[in-house]
Amino acid sequence: MTAQLDLVVPEADGHVCPLPHIPEAVSVVRRRVRTVLADWNLAPDVAEDALLVISELITNAVVHALPPAVLRLSRAGTGGRGALRVEVTDAGPAAADGRPVVAPCPAEHGRGLDIVTALAAECGTRVHPGGITWWAELPAA
Repeated sequence: MTAQLDLVVPEADGHVCPLPHIPEAVSVVRRRVRTVLADWNLAPDVAEDALLVISELITNAVVHALPPAVLRLSRAGTGGRGALRVEVTDAGPAAADGRPVVAPCPAEHGRGLDIVTALAAECGTRVHPGGITWWAELPAA
């Protein structure tokens, strides 16, 4: 199965990408989001950090959570103190026993949230009736 993601939907203050619930979602979304970040004229180092954070949060949604999942990107701030907000919302944990939906590669498993924490100015989670939103804010000035 290949990922089909034909659009990034613009919103008033950002963009929304529905996430296919397959391992290929990460590479498909990265390609689409790279264009959005370039259109927003983010510095190349900020864009690369954002792409890494996005990759980690999407991977967690695909591997550990139930569909549907969605990525939201937004920009905020003025006067040179801007921020890029990344949010990935999923329907919550995939299995009561904690087993992932997609078997991760053991050598590459377990460091995603540490990477997000290291790159983001702030990050966290929000639990709500529809699931869980994992978010991170990166300085975009």
